[in-house]
Amino acid sequence: APGQAHELPMAPGLLDCLPDVPGWVVGDLGLASDAFRERIWAMGARPAIPPRRTDAPVACPDWVYANRHLVENLWARLKEWRAVATRYEKTARSFLGVLCLAATADWIKVTKL
Repeated sequence: APGQAHELPMAPGLLDCLPDVPGWVVGDLGLASDAFRERIWAMGARPAIPPRRTDAPVACPDWVYANRHLVENLWARLKEWRAVATRYEKTARSFLGVLCLAATADWIKVTKL
């Protein structure tokens, strides 16, 4: 989504693009919506989205949600690449290429090959 747009309206479309039904759909507070949680349950997955302070408590297992930081940290490292953070590429294909290059370099760095 563009920087000024909210991600929740795009989330159901992303769920429809998945090849298989995931076991869990993990999201942050920006995706905390009863309708979105119901959509996840309807597709056969389990939501791991914490409730907002004003919402009623929902089941959000700590062990599933805690692993979310691994994905967040990966994106933070990928955004250290200026081309990833600012998206200089004009086409989605070339941006995906830069993203794959950055992910490969990060993997090599992390595994210390």
